[in-house]
Amino acid sequence: MTIQAAIRYPRAEPHSGSGYAVLLNANAKLVNARVRKALERVVAPEDLFFSKSEMDALAIADTVVSRGYETVFTGGGDGTFVGWVNRILDRVALRSARAPRFGLLALGTGNAVAEMVGSRPDGHFANLVAFANGRSGLRSLNLLTCGGRRTPFAGVGIDAAVLNDYRWLQGCLADTGLGKFASGIPGYALSIALRSVPRHLLARRPCYCEIVNVGRPAFRLDARGHQAGPAIGTGELLYAGPCRMAAASTVPYYGFGLKVFPFAERRRGMLQLRVATHLPVASLLFNLPLVWSGEFSHPHLLDFHVERVSVRFERPMPLQVGGDAEGWRDEVAFALAPEPVELVDFSEPRPRPTLLN
Repeated sequence: MTIQAAIRYPRAEPHSGSGYAVLLNANAKLVNARVRKALERVVAPEDLFFSKSEMDALAIADTVVSRGYETVFTGGGDGTFVGWVNRILDRVALRSARAPRFGLLALGTGNAVAEMVGSRPDGHFANLVAFANGRSGLRSLNLLTCGGRRTPFAGVGIDAAVLNDYRWLQGCLADTGLGKFASGIPGYALSIALRSVPRHLLARRPCYCEIVNVGRPAFRLDARGHQAGPAIGTGELLYAGPCRMAAASTVPYYGFGLKVFPFAERRRGMLQLRVATHLPVASLLFNLPLVWSGEFSHPHLLDFHVERVSVRFERPMPLQVGGDAEGWRDEVAFALAPEPVELVDFSEPRPRPTLLN
């Protein structure tokens, strides 16, 4: 019997609680007794959900959709957000129901989407109070699809390896007095120096890769994000050659303010594809402040605006989806998801990005 068949769909349940749901991973280290107590002050018990397993999460997603919550807050990092969005939207589609808007409580290690909407790691209680009192806004977020999953970003190659190395360092130093050095720029620098660079030095030549545009016309970008050269038609080759990374995103950040995709929001209806060819890992390490701010450029760092691409490698490479490791792949497709999601926005008013048609 499949997991889907094993789940009994609950009937629609009227409720008179908070009016919104909060979904948390009970196993997450940051979901501690203090966080639970704070949330219980503003969230009705029947609207506060804790999942300990994938079966729990699937059942919670069914309950959330059956009750028809207009807003669902996810507590965790980007991977937690990606997981809940996929579970809930899959059930919305099965039931022909209305999709909820999503809010984010920054209780994870990678909070790229939370940073975009002004959700701070120490502000989950204040954010919920602000939302309940009508002191928040809304924004639309496009997602991409990779391997059948919706996500704000995904990548194959060095970005997945570096993210995995960063998570490794955090795990190693989590319960030590050195834990403060495992986050942000110091954490990335240490993980690159201790794991990524040595692996790079021992690795074979960069993997050969072919990237084909299988969507609407795509565009090569210059170092400032402007179109460089004519449009690249459907079925045409975007790139063929050695490749250390092929990654795509609809958001600028990877978390901790790391601006990997500075042109992600520049063109309506398209995502940013970033390809690192012969780019040495040492160059990233020596230019980490520029990499962090999104100002780093290099002849072997190629950028495109695309709607859908097919990426093939000559051998399997590490894959990350939403900052979570997803094994190894020799072929992936990045595509703009058909529908955006609506997010609760706590950020200060700011100018809208310039959008190109």
